[in-house]
Amino acid sequence: MRNIIKLIYCPVIYFLIFSVFFLLGGVSDCCAKESDAKEIDPVQTAIAEPYVYAVEDRPDPFKPFISKKAATPAGRDANEIVDEKTELTGMQLFEPGQLTLVGVLMTGSGELALVEDQTKKGYMLKRGDLIGKRGAITQIDKQQVVVTETAHTRAGKEVSSTVIMRLNKEGDK
Repeated sequence: MRNIIKLIYCPVIYFLIFSVFFLLGGVSDCCAKESDAKEIDPVQTAIAEPYVYAVEDRPDPFKPFISKKAATPAGRDANEIVDEKTELTGMQLFEPGQLTLVGVLMTGSGELALVEDQTKKGYMLKRGDLIGKRGAITQIDKQQVVVTETAHTRAGKEVSSTVIMRLNKEGDK
């Protein structure tokens, strides 16, 4: 009976010894791999592959999600033209439709347009002069003056329109 017990326990003992041996061998391999990893210099790996931050297709982290321009109060249209609250002076007090083009002078220094208001008071205009709330004179020809009016909507879009003041021929009113 003792011989049978020895035969039964011997393979179990051998199995335990071999399993402990393999486990310890596996642990030593794992430790060897960790020691190899410690030998690599992290500074050299950082120099080999520099980090580059890609700005394209990324939002600006410092820009607010909601801007004051885009925010539209309730009951108002986003395409409504917003008037700036500036004081109008000089020819800005007249809209182009209130003035009549009576003459054009072509000089060496530039072109001048002669206009009259409804009271027959005369004014001289040159290219770049501001006229009306939003207009500026962009072109002076022999027969006409081109005024470009630029306005901004609540959504921040720029809307421009062109007004042409034509020179009346003799007999026209």
